[in-house]
Amino acid sequence: MNFRRIASYATLAAGALAATNRGLRRTEPLDPPLPGEQRSYRWRGMEIAHTLAGDPGDPTLVLLHGTSAVASSGEWREVFGRLAEEYHVVAPDLPGFGCSDRPRIDYTPELYVDFIREFLEPYDEPAVLASSLTGAYAVAAAEDVDVSRLFLVCPSATGGPEPPKAWLRELLWTPVIGEALFNLSVSEPAIRYFNADHGYYDPAKLTDEWVEYEWQTGHRPNARFAPAAFLSGYLNVDIDLGAALAELDVPATVIWGREAEVSPLSRGREIAETADARLVVFDDAKLLPHVEYPDQFVDEIRTSMESE
Repeated sequence: MNFRRIASYATLAAGALAATNRGLRRTEPLDPPLPGEQRSYRWRGMEIAHTLAGDPGDPTLVLLHGTSAVASSGEWREVFGRLAEEYHVVAPDLPGFGCSDRPRIDYTPELYVDFIREFLEPYDEPAVLASSLTGAYAVAAAEDVDVSRLFLVCPSATGGPEPPKAWLRELLWTPVIGEALFNLSVSEPAIRYFNADHGYYDPAKLTDEWVEYEWQTGHRPNARFAPAAFLSGYLNVDIDLGAALAELDVPATVIWGREAEVSPLSRGREIAETADARLVVFDDAKLLPHVEYPDQFVDEIRTSMESE
């Protein structure tokens, strides 16, 4: 086979791959994942979407979703309405995720800590509920902004490889191959696999409707850039969570699923002991106790909010 024929086949394959990427891309507006008042504001050139519900006169509780290939504020869908019955709840889509803008920029831990700090500033000592890697960003932000309480669900300082993999980030950023690889990671089978592997203890609780929403959010234009930073380890943050929490004069509750494997319960016990924080453990749960046991989860939030 001569070089000209090989080049011709490669060109055809690249064209077919690009066409497939275009066919999978969704350009229509993404529906907000949470019910409530939908707002948007401009931050560093990006439109940041967020949902509000509940009485503004009630204590404010800001909900910060974790990072993943298909992350959004919809992570709080099972508890958002319940919490709004007693609190003024606010849930943003982080920059690069969900209904917020997703520009091709360098997504870093510093960007997310700055965003959380500035997002919280207008509120009067809000309580903050954050999950996984975003929990570490919330702790860092709380060093400079007044919060009344911290609720951290399986918090972690790392979400990707250590040390970070520059080649993986660059690969995912490439126009054709990178988008195709990312599309594989947010395909329906992949979404179901990752949810069952470390999200849900009982995969039967993962609804078809939510799989479809995560598929939709994973196929927006520029959807891969923020997740590329996460998947390659560039959103890892250099922080000792237990020690950092111990230095804050903020009551903290650490919430964990007993069967979590990616972030094992032993890590939760270590953080809580170092920080002298309340530890709440959900049996038969992994990283998403707030999705699998929403009533019990809200009860635990209420208990902590009402304690002195």
